Parts: sequence; C-alpha cells; structure tokens
Amino acid sequence: MTELTITEVYAIGLPIILVMILIETLISGFNKKSLYKNQDTLCTSGLLFGNLLMGFAIKGATLGLHIFLYQFRVFDLANIVPLWAMWLITFILIDFVFYVYHRFSHRVRFLWAIHMTHHSSEEMNFAVSMRQAWMGPISKIPFFIILPILGLDPTIIAVAGVISTLWGVVGHTQVVGKLGPLELILNTPSHHRVHHGANAEYIDKNYGNLLIIWDRMFGTFEPERAKVKYGLVNNVKTFNPIKITFMGWQSMMLDIKKAKNYREVFSIIFGPPNTRNRSGSF
Repeated sequence: MTELTITEVYAIGLPIILVMILIETLISGFNKKSLYKNQDTLCTSGLLFGNLLMGFAIKGATLGLHIFLYQFRVFDLANIVPLWAMWLITFILIDFVFYVYHRFSHRVRFLWAIHMTHHSSEEMNFAVSMRQAWMGPISKIPFFIILPILGLDPTIIAVAGVISTLWGVVGHTQVVGKLGPLELILNTPSHHRVHHGANAEYIDKNYGNLLIIWDRMFGTFEPERAKVKYGLVNNVKTFNPIKITFMGWQSMMLDIKKAKNYREVFSIIFGPPNTRNRSGSF
C-alpha cells in the first residue's frame, strides 16, 4: 500500500514540477533573464540520476529499518491521536528533523562534502532543486530514524517524506517575489534564495524546508535584502557531476594526510568546513 501511495504522489507531483519548469523557462525567455544554462541543467540531471539510483537502492532497507524501530516506539501515537493529527504531527516533525539534518550538513565537514553538491550551481531555478547528492539518501538515515522511535507510523513517514521533498522544489526560483504574511511561517522562495546565497550575510541562514519557524526560533533566519549571489564562495568551475560529487571528499582527504595527530583528523572530519573550504551557505 505504501509503495502504491508513494507512486501516486510522484505521479501527481512530477508532472506539476515539469510544468513549473516549463513556465519558468518561458518567463525566463520572455524577460530575457537566462535563468537556465544548458550545461548547468545537464550537470543537474547527472547528479539527480545518481541520487535516484541510490534512493531506489536503499528505499526498501530504509523502510524496513523504520518498521523494525517502530516496535520500540516511545509513544503509541496511533492509539492516542486521530489519523489527521498523526499526519499533521508527522509533517511538522519531518520538517524539524530536516532542519537539524540540514544545519548539520552545513556545519559538519564530511556531511558538507556530500551536501555541497546541491549548492554547486551558480543558477537558481526549479531544476536546481533536483541537484541532489549521490550519498544524500544515506546521510539522512541517522537523523530520520528518530521518527518511528517517537511513534510515527513508518508508512505515513514514507509518504509525507516524499510530499515534503516535492515541496522543496517550490523554493528554488527567482520568478516569485515575497509572499506577504506567508513569509512569517513558510520557507518561501525569497527565504530559500537567501539560503543559496554566497553573500557573507546569507551564509548559515534559512535551513527550513516547509516552515521557516525553526530558523526564527534558533537564530538562523535572514530576510532577503541584498541581491543574492548564487553558488559557492569558491565555485566548482566544472559541470562534471562526478567531479562535483567527490571534490569535497578529495579536499578533506588531502587535509587528513597533512594532519599531525588523530585529534586533528577528528576535527577535520567532524568539525566545520574551514576557511579554504568555505563554499557557499553552510
């Protein structure tokens, strides 16, 4: 049932995303803004392909792990709250865990080596949302396993997770301005443009996916004021998805080889990206 439901979500969501990209492309051409570059979009396709292969390879195992952990749930929410409340709680907690995961992905170097792939484009459009890391599906597992342990139904987690992922596409655009009162609660395109900025004031800001309230609560919120410079502080200067996938790891391994002791090795792997590797908003 879950697999069918997830398939239905994709069947509805993906055509909508393709239409959004088409409309954005037409607007781009009409306004002569050139929001899409052929090489950049092809690179995104290569990165997305690897991410999807990894996702499909571990999807069953991830769901199985969640079902196993659900046996040890702390709260039996299914017998405490109605189904609609279970869905609402699941969406909210998925969004909060994503905030934590996303923030760690920018502040822990080995996770940044994975996540920097998503920030490697110097463009900002709906297609950039699909520029996903090959190892991304694996790096999420340690964070999201808390959800079934808390008592969230693994099948609902799976479906809500897909919907939340598809929602993430919405923020990756330059054609939508600020959205009034919605800016207070939702992670709007304006807020997410900030997150993709290499401007000094935009680094380490706006980690949310659906909601911006976590950023407001934990001091990582920054409104869009100055024009956003997209990409990394030190841009990759390549459209090769394989190079982009592994360059963060290569840099980290070079620093490990130069380390004088195990303490330095630990700091290199689990500490924040250093100044030389400070690449974009992280």
